[in-house]
Amino acid sequence: MRKRILIISLLVTAAAIIIYSLVSTQLYYNLSIEDELRSLEVYAGMYDPDTYSADDAGAEAFSQKLGGARVTIMDSSGRVTGESDADDIETDHSGREEVREAMESGSGYAVRSSDTLSRDMMYYCTAVETDGGARIYVRVAEELQSSWSMYASLLPSLAAYLLIDILGCLVFTYIATYFILRPVESLTREAAGGGVVSTRYSELSTLADILNERNRNMEMQMRELEEDKKLVERAQDSKNQFISNITHEMNTPLTSIKGYAELLAAGGMTEQQKQLAYKTIEKQSERLTNLIACIINYNEIDDDTLPPYDVDMSKLAREMLSVVGPEAEKRKVLLIDRIDDNVIVQTRHELATQLLGNLIRNAIRYNREGGTVTVELNYKRLVVSDTGVGIAPENMDKVFSRFFTVDKSHSGKNGGFGLGLAVCRKICRRSGWRISVQSELGKGSAFTVDFGLR
Repeated sequence: MRKRILIISLLVTAAAIIIYSLVSTQLYYNLSIEDELRSLEVYAGMYDPDTYSADDAGAEAFSQKLGGARVTIMDSSGRVTGESDADDIETDHSGREEVREAMESGSGYAVRSSDTLSRDMMYYCTAVETDGGARIYVRVAEELQSSWSMYASLLPSLAAYLLIDILGCLVFTYIATYFILRPVESLTREAAGGGVVSTRYSELSTLADILNERNRNMEMQMRELEEDKKLVERAQDSKNQFISNITHEMNTPLTSIKGYAELLAAGGMTEQQKQLAYKTIEKQSERLTNLIACIINYNEIDDDTLPPYDVDMSKLAREMLSVVGPEAEKRKVLLIDRIDDNVIVQTRHELATQLLGNLIRNAIRYNREGGTVTVELNYKRLVVSDTGVGIAPENMDKVFSRFFTVDKSHSGKNGGFGLGLAVCRKICRRSGWRISVQSELGKGSAFTVDFGLR
């Protein structure tokens, strides 16, 4: 029994120490990567094309400014025009991971092992616009200690801890065998039954409390697992619904394209019928393209990590009213401007434009002939109200869902896919705003975006 307890305790504690050391090292390594990335972002942001030329001399000067960090300057195609490391003779860096990301999204980073096994190199690349309008790429790199090198430096301490662990397990085994084992076994058997345990040994009262707490935690964890299971099931249902909606939206244009293509291939159509077929195929192809673009735009909002900045919401709102003016006039809808001047919010221009465009266009599309659309804007909130078809009470909780439209007849007619309000909700969540709706069927709706200012 003593040998068995000793072996088990040694295996468990030693494994715990080793796993903890590995996890801690990895966490520290990840933190070091994040810290280094922030530093390289700051370094790259210090580059001024007016101060440092895009050649070797400029790269060397900028490297000295950064305290010796490696600097590479590339043209718009990824070819090296300046390099602070004279030993690097490669001239085309367009295939490097960080450069590809910078070309696609404006910035990127990568960590690669160096020729030595104990060091890594972290590279950060960012796009820079010159005064002439040309785009160049500036990459800054510094050495980073590898995770295995970090772990190797911990090995002496780890060995000491394992030695202490062996001694501790020997002492524990002796005490457990003669003094603790039997009452502890009694407690564990009682705790295994799931009830509240107690002991007549005051020394073991803490253990009894721990076992009771463990039982309570286990019950709580089981409840949490059950809730997590429900969340996963809901997420799966949402995914299935999303796929089903996409399939449904694509089915009609695909069926039309396929049908007319088969008729054209079979021949025997008059010239007028052919023209109708060509127009239908073109229209439905454009609808498919718009649907795919909407889905991509919807998903890109989650992946967007660019920082917000001050945006003149008043200017954008009035510009949007001008843009949609012809559409409103065509539908005989009156646009009412109740926009305060100089309403500045923290967001980004393209996100604010999408938000305003979706809300105002929906108010026009789902309006009645001779109706009105009122846009109210102040430093607290944005309200877009209309006198249109309204929303049924049973649909109020679905308004911001993907592919949902309050009037299915408007979907195909106006080219909408039911993603506009879902995009609005995403934008508001990303900006820290709250969007809500009030509506009465047949009398109109009012969408409110609360900027959270008091």
